[in-house]
Amino acid sequence: MNSILRPAFVLFAVLTLICGVLYPYAITGIGLLAFPGQAGGDVIQHNGQPVGSTLIGQAFSSPKYFWGRPSATSPMPNNAVSSSGSNLGPTNPALIDAVKGRIDLLKAADPGNTAPVPVDLVTASASGLDPEISIAAAYYQVGRIARERNISIDEVRRMIDGLAELQYFGFFGEPRVNVLVLNLALDDRRPS
Repeated sequence: MNSILRPAFVLFAVLTLICGVLYPYAITGIGLLAFPGQAGGDVIQHNGQPVGSTLIGQAFSSPKYFWGRPSATSPMPNNAVSSSGSNLGPTNPALIDAVKGRIDLLKAADPGNTAPVPVDLVTASASGLDPEISIAAAYYQVGRIARERNISIDEVRRMIDGLAELQYFGFFGEPRVNVLVLNLALDDRRPS
């Protein structure tokens, strides 16, 4: 019996050491060396305080801020511990009602805006944690932001354009802007 158990325990100990200790430390070390910001969570410091991460969306509800994508995480929006989508299909009545409600909320916040509502302002992503919105989604909100902050529409558009990120590798995805970074830039702007 000893001849069977001893190799099994040795193999168990060796594999635990390799898979449970050495491999995680090696991958973490490589991540810290190759991508120090992302491995550390890309935390943004504002006035000496951490205010959020560029990697995880935050819920903004004040009309003077840009709003990000809706989040389907539970028990609260943008819950990084519970990354998930709603798993509702495009013909599901619950999803249709949720999208209609989000469109109504956007229209109520900016009744004079007759532009088509960008899809990323009314649908949640698969992760529920998107920190960015499309340039179209940011432009859609320009009128409300300019009115609430008493600044020109052109100034808000210039902020968006200045903070816009291009497609990944020049062809993946679409141009986008980080909502937290954009809102902090709005708060930091000097009155003209």
